[in-house]
Amino acid sequence: MLTFLFYGPVSAPNYLVSVSENRGLVGTGALLSFIGGACGAGIAISLYPVLRKFNAGLALGAVGFRISEGVLRFISVCALLSLITLSQQFVNAGAPDSSYFQTLGVLVYAGYRWVGNVGSLLAFSIGALLYYIVFYRTKLIPRWISVWGLVAAILAMVSCALATVGLVTPFGTEQILIAIPMLPQEMVLAVWLIVKGFNPSVIASKSPQVDS
Repeated sequence: MLTFLFYGPVSAPNYLVSVSENRGLVGTGALLSFIGGACGAGIAISLYPVLRKFNAGLALGAVGFRISEGVLRFISVCALLSLITLSQQFVNAGAPDSSYFQTLGVLVYAGYRWVGNVGSLLAFSIGALLYYIVFYRTKLIPRWISVWGLVAAILAMVSCALATVGLVTPFGTEQILIAIPMLPQEMVLAVWLIVKGFNPSVIASKSPQVDS
């Protein structure tokens, strides 16, 4: 969420100039994105010891997709850092009106958007869908949170599909509106787990030795 405060220059019409002028700001956003990618993978990894007792396959799948999300976020950060370098070279060259800088800028920017805002969101949504299925089946958390998570994950996946086929702009207003229910849902889940934790009766019903 904090990256939105730093990525204004990247979305500017003259981003090849604005990124260079605000490279510290954009670099800070890139660092936050890197941390976010690591945390995203860490969520599924931290849930795995509990979820594998109820469904090892879904738990492992969630870990795999959330790690994929982290990897894709790291790749998008590298694209963003490359855009900073390209922007600096563009300004040093005198900001020519027509050159290969613009072509490279479009390609690097598109790669950043597709990998970071569509690919990673899709991987995140699939991973979240898998562990919300486990939550719903087991009642480790209240059903209303699980249902909210299932619906939000599916909507996020649909938004990625629509962006892929060109019906909405990648991480444009339409895609954000479709995928936005996942944002408050994940925050509610986080607060619930911090304050209440998993349903103790469900945890107690599973023997530590059971691994199915």
